[in-house]
Amino acid sequence: MVVRLRDLVDVSAVVGATSSRTAKTEALAGLLARLEPAEVAPAVAFLSGRLTQRQIGVGWAQLRESPPPAAQPGLTLADVDAAFATVGALSGTGSQAARRSTLRALYARADAEEQGFLTRLLLGDLAQGALAGVMTAAVARAADMPQAEVRRALTLNGDLQAIAAIALLDGRAGLAAVRLEVGRPLSPMLAATAPDVGAALERTGPAAVEFKLDGARVQVHRDGGDVAVFTRTLDEVTGRVPEVVAAALGLPARSAVLDGEVIALRPGGRPHPFQVTGSRFGARSRAQAELPLSVFFFDLLHLDGEDLLDAPLAIRGDALARLAPVQRVPRALAGDPQAAQAAFDAALAAGHEGVMVKALDSPYAAGRRGAAWLKVKPVHTLDLVVLAVEWGHGRRRGLLSNLHLGARDGDGWAMLGKTFKGLTDALLAWQTERFLALETRRERHVVHVAPEQVVEIAFDGIQASRRYASGMTLRFARVKRYRDDKPAAEADTLETVRTLAGMADA
Repeated sequence: MVVRLRDLVDVSAVVGATSSRTAKTEALAGLLARLEPAEVAPAVAFLSGRLTQRQIGVGWAQLRESPPPAAQPGLTLADVDAAFATVGALSGTGSQAARRSTLRALYARADAEEQGFLTRLLLGDLAQGALAGVMTAAVARAADMPQAEVRRALTLNGDLQAIAAIALLDGRAGLAAVRLEVGRPLSPMLAATAPDVGAALERTGPAAVEFKLDGARVQVHRDGGDVAVFTRTLDEVTGRVPEVVAAALGLPARSAVLDGEVIALRPGGRPHPFQVTGSRFGARSRAQAELPLSVFFFDLLHLDGEDLLDAPLAIRGDALARLAPVQRVPRALAGDPQAAQAAFDAALAAGHEGVMVKALDSPYAAGRRGAAWLKVKPVHTLDLVVLAVEWGHGRRRGLLSNLHLGARDGDGWAMLGKTFKGLTDALLAWQTERFLALETRRERHVVHVAPEQVVEIAFDGIQASRRYASGMTLRFARVKRYRDDKPAAEADTLETVRTLAGMADA
């Protein structure tokens, strides 16, 4: 039986309406079990908030003039995936008009709920709480096999869509046949967060404490004279990072798979801001010469025909130290909070953003945020004023969610970015009532409010931005608390933000 887009939209609504991981898994597994072979990849991608093509060059400009919704749903998953593939393949003169035409034809066959889903999917705003971990559990449930086997195969292959297809169509034997392949990226192991190094060590026991570089994560594969470099999202960027290719070819190995970071360093060895490193990824040869990247490795997953994924971090670390002593991320071994704190202080003094505390007995596990790897960073906060709020989607439909944040700038306000992070259900309900009472005007999905409410915002850093007139934006901003005790006149100023960012006028 062919699965309609509306079937998937209905499941997405169920998933978005519950905070229960078990309920999400059950709803997703029920749909996955009904799929035809050709439907698995688009269904898993769409329900994970992605496209099978990853990027197809569509933004709000192509979607703002959608046709009226169809009276009845008429799209299949194959219809949608084929339309996205067509749009993504368009280029050259007239491609923008052709994209809009193809999308209008697709939207004309979608009912109102399907149109809303397609828009959120294309804009990366699905926000239904079905990320890779939940989807992996759902695949295991639909295929009636242990989650550990699905996660293991995902570690080795890195493509959740492909692993879902193997699990659902070929079962446990198919998953057991999945092997690490040099040249094919693996899903990266992820880290959870700890408030300080002492709390981290309580969870890991004796650990390696590594500098947390504020760079771009890369996975490097070498097979003889061939090198491939992948991002954390498994996109290949080999041609953009010749320095990484040269470093890999310089290692005393025939084959290797390494996990690491590339970063742009100042002449004295201190790091440039993150956006400088990020901008180099798309730079041409002249910019590469003017702003070279450095690569530092923190894990070794394969060496000369031997897979090291299941080996303890201590063994992988020793092997990495022998293979790449110069390009290894600085680290110290710590069995007590004092030693861990010393490593943390050294990382900050060197200009880096914190440390990673890693259990010495941990294997390399893809997509897991457990106690094995913990990141520790200093928390910065600013007291800012809410300038506007956007209506939410999914579970937050009907609630004001995404906050527009501003700092005092003379007699006005300078916007520093947006956030919907850190909001509990209680806070969402409260702020919806609060900001509707402060409303001054509306602009589509944005409610502009009187600049009266102060909110304490935690963030990881400040970076340059062309999007806002302030020239800055906050990295990983999240709500810490509302400050009803503080008037807007006492909110932090743009000058304070510049000082924190090291961008103050001389």
